[in-house]
Amino acid sequence: MDPIQTLVQELCKLPGIGEKTATRLAFHILYASTDEALALAKAIQEVKERIRPCSVCFNLSSIDPCPICADMRRDQDLICVVEDSIGLNAVERAGVFRGVYHVLSGVIAPLEGIGPDQLKVKELVERVQMKPPREVILSTNPTVEGEATSAFLSKILKPHVPKITRIARGVPSGSDLEYVDRMTLSKAFENRRDF
Repeated sequence: MDPIQTLVQELCKLPGIGEKTATRLAFHILYASTDEALALAKAIQEVKERIRPCSVCFNLSSIDPCPICADMRRDQDLICVVEDSIGLNAVERAGVFRGVYHVLSGVIAPLEGIGPDQLKVKELVERVQMKPPREVILSTNPTVEGEATSAFLSKILKPHVPKITRIARGVPSGSDLEYVDRMTLSKAFENRRDF
């Protein structure tokens, strides 16, 4: 197969990239200098080789514990539970949260065969049992699966955590935190409620 077509096919596998965009990207890479193209290839290779889940919060990082968990200036008694590292990055970009995180690595989705055992739920329970935080903020996406996951977590965390909150409804239902603007996410955190 032609190398350009192979590159287009591989780029089409990326989320949000259709054939036209993949073709434009392929030709951009082709016309870029060899150094630029190899730098892109090296960056992809390094991400695959060096990025691992943090042993504390399961955020993706090249160091363990991750920089957020290692930062003692952050409020260690305030845990924000997110679905994935994309959600964590969205909260960090908003700049309104100074606690620590717990990344679930997904949501409960029975139709897809994903239950609590496939997520980092057991690790969250163990974490709050070892050192109970003063508050856990449930920041799953406002989807059916995200809401079900938050309801499940609230139930199992209640005996161990004095305060469990859910981010407020400033985040549109059915959307992902990755696509929510900074102001909406900021207001959602400011107006969170008891769960």
